[in-house]
Amino acid sequence: MSRQKVIRAKNIHKSYGTLRVLRGIDMEVLKSEVIALIGASGAGKSTLLQIIGTLDDPDEGEIYIESERVTRLSPRKLARFRNRHIGFVFQFHHLLPEFTALENVCIPALISGKSFAEAVALAEGLLKRLGVLPRKDHKPSALSGGEQQRVAVARALINRPEVVLADEPSGNLDSANARQLHQLFFELRDEFDQTFVIATHNEELAGMCDRRLRIRDGIITQEE
Repeated sequence: MSRQKVIRAKNIHKSYGTLRVLRGIDMEVLKSEVIALIGASGAGKSTLLQIIGTLDDPDEGEIYIESERVTRLSPRKLARFRNRHIGFVFQFHHLLPEFTALENVCIPALISGKSFAEAVALAEGLLKRLGVLPRKDHKPSALSGGEQQRVAVARALINRPEVVLADEPSGNLDSANARQLHQLFFELRDEFDQTFVIATHNEELAGMCDRRLRIRDGIITQEE
């Protein structure tokens, strides 16, 4: 039985002023796949991730996630959909400095309407799974880079999104922490049946993925 298509991008174009970044991207991602977007800096990887994640709009084309045509949703419905169905892991963590690790992880759950007690229980479970529960009451400035990234992963997962998008997630980690994070993505895929799309320059991570999509000059030039 064929697996469900979780992400479909059709003829995605994006320009910033006179700079054409994406020139007609077509791609499909199946449920529980781990996909690497590879290519030189400036090829359009991050722009494509932001459009798939509904953080930016394409100039032309359509994005479907879980059969929902997200490019046609109103801003309010889009924000609700993003909160419930898409998780993000960025290179620079983007943890809120005034909140503890636990509070940072809880925020998306509280936004989705979960009670405080439910959000805390889910957050503590994820922090334990990721090995950073003892650091839950520390603010980001008191955490190592590897710990901050694990907290960011927990935040991305707390609403059990179907899709997790990661943009150079190990770019600021040393080799040992990067390797642990890479392995974690595949453990989480097996455990929660989630789909990952990862933009990366890390050859080791790209080689572990189910497929590699190479972007050059704003189009997908090769599937590996």
